[in-house]
Amino acid sequence: MNTLHHLRSAVRGQVWLPGEPGFDAARRPWNLAVEQQVDAVVEAVDGADVAALVRHARVTGLGIATQPNGHGATGRTSGTILLRTRRLNTLQVDPAARRAHVGAGVSSGQVQAAVAPHGLTGMPGSSPVVSVTGVALGGGLSWFSRAHGWVADNVTAFDVVDADGHERRVTAATAPDLFWALRGGGGSFAIVTALELALHPAPDLYGGRMLWSAEQAPAVLDAYRSVVAAAPDTLTVWLDLLHFPGSAPMVAIDVTHLGDPAEARDLLRPLDRLASPLSDSRQPMSVAELGSITAEPTDPSAGLSRAELVTTLDDPTAKTLLTEPIEPLLSVQLRHLRGALARPSDSPHGPLTEPFALYMFGIPTDPARAEAVTARQRGLAEALPTSGRKPFTFLNPSESVTDAFAPEVVQRLRDIKRRHDPHHVFRANVPVHG
Repeated sequence: MNTLHHLRSAVRGQVWLPGEPGFDAARRPWNLAVEQQVDAVVEAVDGADVAALVRHARVTGLGIATQPNGHGATGRTSGTILLRTRRLNTLQVDPAARRAHVGAGVSSGQVQAAVAPHGLTGMPGSSPVVSVTGVALGGGLSWFSRAHGWVADNVTAFDVVDADGHERRVTAATAPDLFWALRGGGGSFAIVTALELALHPAPDLYGGRMLWSAEQAPAVLDAYRSVVAAAPDTLTVWLDLLHFPGSAPMVAIDVTHLGDPAEARDLLRPLDRLASPLSDSRQPMSVAELGSITAEPTDPSAGLSRAELVTTLDDPTAKTLLTEPIEPLLSVQLRHLRGALARPSDSPHGPLTEPFALYMFGIPTDPARAEAVTARQRGLAEALPTSGRKPFTFLNPSESVTDAFAPEVVQRLRDIKRRHDPHHVFRANVPVHG
């Protein structure tokens, strides 16, 4: 315990120790279904403070688990110091160079708000509250991945603290193996304090959600298949089967189009031939408003998820999706992939050639409900044509790097881990070590 109390003299940021006021709140993950045990929590004030913490950990033999706000937590933090990087919140935008320097504590929504006035966009996902750094370390799927690839493909540099406690800038030229690993291999190799992100032109954006009662699901799915079959890379369309507590089952289409609204409406014409929706929020919008499309929770909550990569959406697959109600799940989402995601990528994932990602989510209100949710997820996954691998960014606490990467990629990541962190200072949400 003396070693932990010495943390306060080692760092300038706030320290919470077990039993102290605020400790339980400080260690809490975003997903409240995950039990996260740690020996201490440190909220660093800057990169130099992170470096001081790493040097302290090296000397004392402690490990460090890094989380800006707890997204992606898997509970593999026992015996570690939990590092919060929320105060590393610098954000600098260079519109002429189409680059943003993004601190580790900066959220996707903050980046979008900063770049929107310049007619640019970053690589936002469905939630505006996740950290850009956390998403990029997991590869990252964006609304605009069909146009611009993995979120990690758009990172041009990392500012890190290495396992010796040194601040470094990592690029493809300065440290090619470490740069490769950080672009989608997770947080096992260094602590990222900031990254440089390529921005893209976004003078026009059209997006929103259409919502129908579940009786329309077969017709909506047919129209969805028609739209994605002809979709250019600028168009992203997701299908959602929804069943919220206290309401009837529904089906939704979520869409974004990087381009002229008139072109978007033409591409989406098959949807307009369907029965009148319960609601339709599609309209020209700012890239800063993307979080409104799916309206995901912006506060911590409990959930159980499972993702798969689906190899086809043929008639038998469509029938399997719709044969039974999704209950006790809240949502079953089908994301159209391909486009730039299927092209070469110098990242651990490499090309993502499967055409669809399936994401299933439910709430474990009690142990029986939790068991029912995981059983429904497992049954649906086993009934669908899947490739057997998953996006790293969608791994749940029961899964590992071997569920996301090919064996040779896992071995390369482990070799890089041994070279760059031989004493195992860094403890990622999903570790790469064997």
